[in-house]
Amino acid sequence: MESNFVDYVKILCRSGKGGKGSMHLRHVKYNPNGGPDGGDGGKGGSIILRGNHNYWTLLHLKYERHIFAEHGGNGCKDKCHGTDGKDVYIDVPPGTVVYNAETGKFVCDVAYDGQEIVLLKGGRGGLGNFQFRTATNQAPRYAQPGEPMQEMAVILELKLLADVGLVGFPNAGKSTLVSSLSNARPKIANYPFTTMEPSLGIVGYRDGKSFVMADIPGIIEGASEGKGLGLRFLRHIERNSLLLFMVPGDTDDIKHEYEILLNELRQFNPEMLDKHRVLAVTKCDLLDEELIDMLRETLPDDLPVVFISAVTGFGLEELKDVLWRELNAESNKLQAITSEDSLVHRDKDMSQFAQELADEGEDEDIEYVDDLEDADDIEELDDLEYIEVEED
Repeated sequence: MESNFVDYVKILCRSGKGGKGSMHLRHVKYNPNGGPDGGDGGKGGSIILRGNHNYWTLLHLKYERHIFAEHGGNGCKDKCHGTDGKDVYIDVPPGTVVYNAETGKFVCDVAYDGQEIVLLKGGRGGLGNFQFRTATNQAPRYAQPGEPMQEMAVILELKLLADVGLVGFPNAGKSTLVSSLSNARPKIANYPFTTMEPSLGIVGYRDGKSFVMADIPGIIEGASEGKGLGLRFLRHIERNSLLLFMVPGDTDDIKHEYEILLNELRQFNPEMLDKHRVLAVTKCDLLDEELIDMLRETLPDDLPVVFISAVTGFGLEELKDVLWRELNAESNKLQAITSEDSLVHRDKDMSQFAQELADEGEDEDIEYVDDLEDADDIEELDDLEYIEVEED
């Protein structure tokens, strides 16, 4: 069964070209020397990315391989302006990063709902000969062609935006915790890799406050090298404000497992270690207070540690208090601001792109479609210079 969670798509985008300016001289019965009256061409449509919180995956774009904007209309006589091509808006969930599919270069980042970014600008329309009239050239017999369209194959990569990201080995109790704290209902079963796709849950807090928690598929040792689900979902943790590490209480060495998880994040992106972290020891419903105190002495002392049981509810209120305190710490807010630029402007390794696209079934080459309707109008206009002419 095909997953509804799509976080990688490859599409070909093309803006509209500008319409040609009209070269026309007015000749009527009572005004044989009416002069130039050619109108300007219309502007081509632009391709615009728009953040939309109503989407949380890129599924709606998976089968839309080509997105083209309209061309601008040509100018006409009587100083009639050509029609402007309609802009095309591509709605994407906040947290979507755009890369050039040919080079892997970072293009832009849609970070919040309602944000609009012009991905490809439509070509300007050419000026009609009416704009070139002067006292010494009262009947110009030339007009400008429109600017050409822009074209780019892009890869859209979604990185979930959440306040708290869960990090842990398979069967650490991540999905159980999300289902206990929120209305999210991820699949829960007693075997590894039950969670095959990320899910979000809204956790209610005191006085009507809330925060978003992301359940990420389990990480195993060597994930940064491609083992298990590999790098498939590690990128979703990049956008989380706070990382909640989860290790079961019946583990032989809790501190060692925590260090393994920390090392995988370090191998994937060292900047992720700058995030605030909380350690939750799960499945503690069978542990007594004496054993919990003994375990606490063996755990790292550089981060908050909470013992919980998502099944019985033990420690969940304390966990929410700790998470809320860490989320609103001034040092955490400062880190989120200072690290954003270094996070989103990293170019992409094309070999990694190829693997991610293959996982999403997007590895087929995009067919470049020629617009044959106006093929005879295509010219080399890269050095087109616009001349500003004041009206008399």
